[in-house]
Amino acid sequence: MSQPESLKNRMQNDLTAAMKAGDDLAKSTIRMMLAAVMNAEVAGKEAVTLSDEQVIGVLRSESKKRLESAEVFEQAGRTELAVKERGEIAIIERYLPAAMDEAQLNAVVSEEVAKAAANGQTGPKAMGVVIKAVKERVGAGADGAAIAAAVKSAL
Repeated sequence: MSQPESLKNRMQNDLTAAMKAGDDLAKSTIRMMLAAVMNAEVAGKEAVTLSDEQVIGVLRSESKKRLESAEVFEQAGRTELAVKERGEIAIIERYLPAAMDEAQLNAVVSEEVAKAAANGQTGPKAMGVVIKAVKERVGAGADGAAIAAAVKSAL
């Protein structure tokens, strides 16, 4: 029984395929993603190998940067650059787990708010506890900003 392929190995294999296919956007985007992962691995006092969860965190960050850039380009009237950024986002999202929809996230948040209330934690004071519990349950299925917004509205 073989182990599942790591996310980083999958990106490296996809880079080779993009190079063979002559897909310049995929090639440059995957190279950027691999560079971001490698930078994260050597950041700090000693080099480490990132787990798939940590790689997903790096890719979410890169996706968020592209989204912000695309919005700035659109505001500046540079639609061709905004389209390129959105193309890069689409490629990055191939490697991210499917995002949890808002209804599912709100259901998890409601359950955790009820648990916190049962333990005597209510209002803004419970926010940190609830966010931590929700993050543990949903994992990479939702980003931190979406979780924080859902918890804030529930409390």
